[in-house]
Amino acid sequence: MAVETVRIMPTTADSLAQKKNRIQVSNTKKPLFFYVNLAKRYIQQHNEVELSALGMAITTVVTIAEILKNNGVATEKKVLTSSIGMKDENRGRMIQKAKIEIVLGKSEKFNTPPTSPATPKKEDASKDGN
Repeated sequence: MAVETVRIMPTTADSLAQKKNRIQVSNTKKPLFFYVNLAKRYIQQHNEVELSALGMAITTVVTIAEILKNNGVATEKKVLTSSIGMKDENRGRMIQKAKIEIVLGKSEKFNTPPTSPATPKKEDASKDGN
């Protein structure tokens, strides 16, 4: 006996907002910084973004999230991991794929420009005795 899972999407205003700020990441279709810049734009518009990926693209999503967090653009709100059943196109059988969803919110420093590291001050030549 086969079990089939059916996902019913609610049609509330909240779920429609969720769709608008969700990015499904692929590690083969677009460059990394395409997704970084898109996520910044979504955070600016919606105050949060949901990044999701399957399988080998999970590392790309984690990298995007870390770039945004390290640049002070976003803060981590939620991380969800799961596995989903998919049909293998080559063999025609069901396989399990890892899935990740990371929700990032707008950080307090979002609108402040990043500061460059302080440059060391030159020593006064008169102190050296030269």
